[in-house]
Amino acid sequence: MVARVSTTLTPVRVPSPARPAPRRRTRVLALPEARWALVSTVAFLVALALDLGGLPWWAYGPLYAAAYAAGGWEPALEGLRALRGRTLDVDLLMIVAALGAAAIGQVRDGALLIVIFATSGALEALATARTADSVRGLLDLAPSMATRVTENGEEPVPTSELAVGDVLLIRPGERIGADGRVLEGASEADQATITGEPLPVTKRPGDEVFAGTLNGTGVLRVRVERDPADSVIARIVTLVEEASRTKAPTQLFIEKVEQRYALGMVIATLAVFGVPLIFGADLTDALLRAMTFMIVASPCAVVLATMPPLLSAIANAGRHGVLVKSAVAMERLGEVDAVAFDKTGTLTEGTPEVSAVRPLPGSGLTPDALLALAAAAEHPSEHPLGRAVVRAARERGLRIADARDFVAVPGRGVTAVVGGRVIGVGRAGDPVTEAVDGDADATGVVDGLRAAVPGTEDGDTVVLVTGDGVPLGTLALTDRLRPHAPATTAALTALTGTAPVLLTGDNARAAARVAEATGLVDVRADLLPEGKVDAVRELQDAGRKVLFVGDGVNDAPALAAAHSGIAMGRAGSDLALETADAVVVRDELATVPSVVRLSRAARRLVVQNLVIAGTFITGLVLWDLLGHLPLPLGVAGHEGSTVLVGLNGLRLLRESAWRSGQAPFQGTRG
Repeated sequence: MVARVSTTLTPVRVPSPARPAPRRRTRVLALPEARWALVSTVAFLVALALDLGGLPWWAYGPLYAAAYAAGGWEPALEGLRALRGRTLDVDLLMIVAALGAAAIGQVRDGALLIVIFATSGALEALATARTADSVRGLLDLAPSMATRVTENGEEPVPTSELAVGDVLLIRPGERIGADGRVLEGASEADQATITGEPLPVTKRPGDEVFAGTLNGTGVLRVRVERDPADSVIARIVTLVEEASRTKAPTQLFIEKVEQRYALGMVIATLAVFGVPLIFGADLTDALLRAMTFMIVASPCAVVLATMPPLLSAIANAGRHGVLVKSAVAMERLGEVDAVAFDKTGTLTEGTPEVSAVRPLPGSGLTPDALLALAAAAEHPSEHPLGRAVVRAARERGLRIADARDFVAVPGRGVTAVVGGRVIGVGRAGDPVTEAVDGDADATGVVDGLRAAVPGTEDGDTVVLVTGDGVPLGTLALTDRLRPHAPATTAALTALTGTAPVLLTGDNARAAARVAEATGLVDVRADLLPEGKVDAVRELQDAGRKVLFVGDGVNDAPALAAAHSGIAMGRAGSDLALETADAVVVRDELATVPSVVRLSRAARRLVVQNLVIAGTFITGLVLWDLLGHLPLPLGVAGHEGSTVLVGLNGLRLLRESAWRSGQAPFQGTRG
């Protein structure tokens, strides 16, 4: 279908193929750690070649010294600073071991330790930078310039200078410069970078658009609704940067143990050195064994085991529209074994839609004619139900007649003169079987709907349409279920072993209808905010770790009380967004089980890394104590395990790590 665009817009030009946004990647040599490691490595390799070539010491000795200095000065300085703060740093222990090797004539082995240690540090720095790149690269998706529409025409402006209320002209093939709402035009937007949606999304007046998403073949006028610094992309970057500064419980535990471990390792090293001397061992052999022990027993790989997997998972989730606020939050998401959902705005979209149009017998109206009359009367209204009626008429392509003498009475509905008749549209504030505004005649009509409106379900809201005071028919409106709600609840049931619980302040009939459509059994309705908190605490008192998913101000207490909380971001209240551990940016419900699976994958990688690190340390230490472990082999084993656990954690940056957590789309039921 070809979109029709207002003639007031700039004529459509044939778009050139859109170039992908540049990918921001930190260059290896842009990192000082990498530059110093390169200098150290080159100096060592040249010195090694001269050494093995039989040249005199003065030819290669200064190069070994350069390798020591270039690769060791920074960790030595950091270690001394830590020592001044009465903290024993494992980096300092590595430098001491290298200098100790040189002191007993093993200059080449000590230099090798420095080179591998410096290279390991450079790889760690690169891994951290690339993790940040994967999220900060989103900023490159937002264009640097935008076309602003003013009273005097169009003007190009930097996107950083845009303000809320500005109107932008988005031409075909351009990237949208700011978060906003479509005022005029029709097109499609590729939002995969923000929401993870695989297909372009149709955009019409009233629809929300995001900075950095790619416009299709139509022309749009967009009103800026967020400051550029507060756009979805900017918030992703901010939250991930904040998350990178937090430490998960596992990391905090490891760092507490690290200090005691390092002190114990120093004592053990002195014992490995001193005990053999007491029994007559050679000084050089005892010192070499002690230095090797210090190297292989250092917990570098253990320290690096935790944060790379968690930060990689945070970055990957952020790319797919789930903002996890900290490493602590990411780790806790993987621990949940029970889920509780809010209903309105979470499992449902929180906006009504017309589900049935039923003219009453004798009215002489078709369903379309009844809907058109109601839409004409509701057209000037700003009430959500009125907008839903008008939207339904437009979706059916009905002509909406002009109305005059519009009157809206809060709590009772609207009236307007349409085609010479006074059309009234009054909402029944409660479900089908309740009275409409206390009017006895209207009550009788609604009570008769079971026969006259067989398609109406419990939990629907009924709107009574009258003409000159005579009932003409009814409209049934319902809160639409989110498309991925059944698949999401099924996926979470499979993950936790129990079906999620539905906690809602809505009435029992409406809650039951949503529960039936999503396969939920445990339904608790008519809850005040404290009732939701009590339900969450009841589950947790039974030993469950609860994930609560909600969106409203009334959900904030439950989000805070739960083991972990996820808020729906698009329509979520500020309080809910602040309270939650994670935010689903655009209400893609299917991302909830995906991020839980991603968290569990991160936790598994942490365990894997700890096993890898522990295995290497144990094996190398036993080899050194019970046999003869060559220093170069000990260095290679220790630093190799450190690099291995770092790279293992970065596996979660891959797209396949997110896709493996997605549940198949199952649509809606009922």
